[in-house]
Amino acid sequence: MNPIKHAFNAVGGRSKAAALLNRSYMAMSKMEKRGVLPRTEYTGETKYAEILAQNSNGAFTAKWLLNAAKPESTAA
Repeated sequence: MNPIKHAFNAVGGRSKAAALLNRSYMAMSKMEKRGVLPRTEYTGETKYAEILAQNSNGAFTAKWLLNAAKPESTAA
């Protein structure tokens, strides 16, 4: 399962996710294709997981998304 796709579906799709995160549809498409959150999520520069979780009607938590969509380069 692609956790980013799950998160986007839970908030109403890629376009809705782009609007929530103030990013382009293409940026969301790339994020979904990779299936991971950007490095900035793990350095505190962005709060995408938190924003998506708050708009998911309880479909997932920010903690779950951060763990499920962690890039290999930041895996502990």
